[in-house]
Amino acid sequence: MGKIILTGDRPTGRLHIGHYVGSLRRRVELQNSGKFDKIFVMIADAQALTDNADNPEKVRQNIIEVALDYMSCGLDPEKTTIFIQSQVSELTELTFFYMNLVTVQRLQRNPTVKQEIQLRGFSDSGEENKAGTPVGFFCYPISQAADITAFKADTVPVGEDQEPMIEQTREIVRKFNSTYGETLVEPEIMLPDNAACLRLPGTDGKAKMSKSLGNCIYLSDSAEDVWAKVKSMYTDPGHLQVSDPGKVEGNTVFTYLDAFCKPEHFAKFREAFIGKKVSFEFNSLDEVKDQYRKGGLGDMMIKNFLNSVLNDTLEPIRTRRKELEKNLPYVYEVLRKGSDTARAVAAETLADVKRSMRINYFDPGVLEALIKEQEEKYK
Repeated sequence: MGKIILTGDRPTGRLHIGHYVGSLRRRVELQNSGKFDKIFVMIADAQALTDNADNPEKVRQNIIEVALDYMSCGLDPEKTTIFIQSQVSELTELTFFYMNLVTVQRLQRNPTVKQEIQLRGFSDSGEENKAGTPVGFFCYPISQAADITAFKADTVPVGEDQEPMIEQTREIVRKFNSTYGETLVEPEIMLPDNAACLRLPGTDGKAKMSKSLGNCIYLSDSAEDVWAKVKSMYTDPGHLQVSDPGKVEGNTVFTYLDAFCKPEHFAKFREAFIGKKVSFEFNSLDEVKDQYRKGGLGDMMIKNFLNSVLNDTLEPIRTRRKELEKNLPYVYEVLRKGSDTARAVAAETLADVKRSMRINYFDPGVLEALIKEQEEKYK
C-alpha cells in the first residue's frame, strides 16, 4: 500500500492564516513533493453540523468558502481529492461501528473535546442560559477516526491542538484490529516543522486564533484589512517608548514573523525599517529581535515590516481566489468529482470492516456458508 494522506477542515467560515501555517501550506508542499500516492482533503460539513444543527444554511454556504481557500492556496484537484464529508455516507456507518470501541469516560478525558466544549459554552451541569453538549459534537473524535481510517491514511498533517484526536484514532484502530483482526491502518501525525506554526496565536495575543473570538487574519482579507489588524496587534505591553528594551517572547508580532518571514524579505522590504530618525540594515530576523531587545526599534516599525511580509504571502492567494470566484461551476464540479472518488474508496474500507466483523452476510459465498452452518446446527 502506498503512502496516503487524509486531512481537512470544518466549514465554519473562511480559512485564516492559522490554518495556512498550521496545515494548509504544508498540504500544498506535500502534494507537490511526489512522496504520496494519494491525498484526500475533506470539507467536514457533517462535523460542522454537530454544533450548527439549527443553522445548516451557514454550513452549506461555508463549503464554497473553504473550497475557494483550498484551491487559492495551491491544492490541485489533479493531484489532491477534495471532497465533502456528508456526501460519503460510508463514513457515518464506520462511525457507528467504532462507537462500540470507545467509552464515554475516554471521550470525556480528551483534552481537545474539553477545550472545544468550553469554547462553545456548552454545559451539562444544568446551568441556565447554557446549552448541553450535543451527542454528535461529543462523539466527533470517533467520527474523525472514521474519516482517517476510511481512506487507510497513514499520515495526518494537522496542528498541535489535534494531537489528542489522532491518538484517539490510533486507540480505535488498535482496538478494532485486536478484536476483529488486522484491518485498519494506524495513522501517524505530521506536525508543522516550524515551532511558531504549531499554534498561531490570535492577533490579540490569546492562545488560539478563532473566528468566534474575532482575532483572525483571513486568507482572503484585503491588504487594507490586513494592515488594520496588524496595527492593532498585541505586542509587549512594557515597550512604551521606542528606546525601551522590548520582549520578543510572547510578542505576537514576532511570533507571526517567525511563521511567515523568509530570508528574501529583508532585502525586499528593507524600507520598512528606514525612517527619518533611524535606519537599520537587517539581514535576518535574529538581528531584528536583538535590536528590539536592546531598544531603539518601535512597535509600529515592526508591524509595518510584518504587514509587508503577510501581504507578500497573501497577494497571490487573493488573486487566485478572485479568479475562482468567477468560475463557481468549476469549483462545485471539483467537489462533486472528489466526493465520488472518496465514496468509492471509503466503500472498499467499509466492506473490509464488515468482512472482519463478519457482518457481510450477503457477500458472494458468505450466505451459502452461513446457511450450511445453520442447517448443521438445526439438524
